[in-house]
Amino acid sequence: MAGKFEIYKDNAGEFRFRLKAGNGETILTGEGYKARDGVLNGIESVKKNAGDPARYEVKEAKNGSPYFVLKAANHQVIGQSGMYSSKDACENGMKSVAENAADAATDDQT
Repeated sequence: MAGKFEIYKDNAGEFRFRLKAGNGETILTGEGYKARDGVLNGIESVKKNAGDPARYEVKEAKNGSPYFVLKAANHQVIGQSGMYSSKDACENGMKSVAENAADAATDDQT
């Protein structure tokens, strides 16, 4: 099963996306956008940048858990992962985004 982007509205009424792997696990979440066009542009930016390893940055949460962000060419964060149990698991998450994003369908749930 291929990955997919889901568009949804958060509690504040903003449009957001999440990229899900073929197994249904969320592997990347985008920021909130006031308009649907903004979230669609965010998804296109993920598709464009996900295949470039230089666009990923591994970070560490306050509790020590690794996670990553995906950045556009202008260095703006366009998506963030969840927390991982190890750096290896985090690296596998980045690979999953790279493998799933480019051909992922979009499921608008708004």
